[in-house]
Amino acid sequence: MRRFFSLRRLAALWKKEVIQMRRDKVTFAMMLGVPLMQLILFGFAINNDPTELPAALVAPTQDHYSRAIVSALELTGYYRFVYPGVSASEAERLIASGDVSFVVTIPSDFGRRVDRGDRPTLLIEADATDPAVASGAISTLGTVASEALLHEMRIASRDDANPRTHLNVIVHRRYNPDGISQYNIVPGLLGVILQMTMVMMTSMALTRETERGTMENLLAMPATAMEIMLGKVLPYLGVGAVQVIVVLGAAKLLFQIPFVGGLGLILMGVLVFVLALVLLGYSISTFARTQMQAMQLTFFYFLPSLLLSGFMFPFRGMPVWAQWIGELLPLTHFLRVIRAVMLKGSGYADVQASMLALGLFVVFFALLALARFRRTLD
Repeated sequence: MRRFFSLRRLAALWKKEVIQMRRDKVTFAMMLGVPLMQLILFGFAINNDPTELPAALVAPTQDHYSRAIVSALELTGYYRFVYPGVSASEAERLIASGDVSFVVTIPSDFGRRVDRGDRPTLLIEADATDPAVASGAISTLGTVASEALLHEMRIASRDDANPRTHLNVIVHRRYNPDGISQYNIVPGLLGVILQMTMVMMTSMALTRETERGTMENLLAMPATAMEIMLGKVLPYLGVGAVQVIVVLGAAKLLFQIPFVGGLGLILMGVLVFVLALVLLGYSISTFARTQMQAMQLTFFYFLPSLLLSGFMFPFRGMPVWAQWIGELLPLTHFLRVIRAVMLKGSGYADVQASMLALGLFVVFFALLALARFRRTLD
């Protein structure tokens, strides 16, 4: 009769589990890698109050008053004038393409109005597609600019100044004047939902065949690696099409998200993005031996993609090294395309760089999947 509890049996079972854990290197790496990744990303990369935001300056006559205001804005740490002295049309193109977050316009008669005691005006246009990015910088603008102007006029305080000389700051929140967070979140959810489903489902494409014992039948078919890959991933494009219809319909009917740009450009961006995702999932399936490993590798990709793409946290608020990593993620470029087209009405020229990046992801993942699949035939 066996005893109710045996330390010897417990030790044997413990040893067996440790051996299996050591053999399952993917699971062991996940146990160590995911907490470490979370610590690094949340501790160093995430910042809800972004600084050093790119800005453009439109100032036809840069007098000493204008230079004082610009210097004061840069000293706040929020503004970084990467395009000083551009024209109004060039500034419009920069904010529409997302190259700058702010456009500060100082009228040509600004200095003359200050000298004759007439109330000067300063205009700032903010890209408010992500309300969190613009809020901190805008809240400090009026006070900092006014104090800089008073200091340049040799006036000790605002109370000592003539009310006619007080600076009039006009703020235009472009593309989302009411600061509605759904305008930023809902278009991004389209990319997140597609990523979660497309990558996860296709990552199990080959591992499912192996676990069910049908891999030999698949390899015995007179089909090339390219034909097998396309046969595996193309059905999921139909699933992605259904998801796109549901999400875009909900965005329009439930959340009243504006569709300013062309639907054709949106669908073209979605098609390239989904194709990159299914090829990525297929590539993951060539590295995994079981469906569980495929899901683990997929999750390992999801975490940095959600945090570093600009979906949950402002992209420009992250350090430079985190932005470099974010540029290597398809979701980052898709979010730029979908938000620019839906909210700004951008054309292909404005999102061309992101579209080309998505196309490069398609080529890279396709070549990787084909190369890995050939090696799995051995």
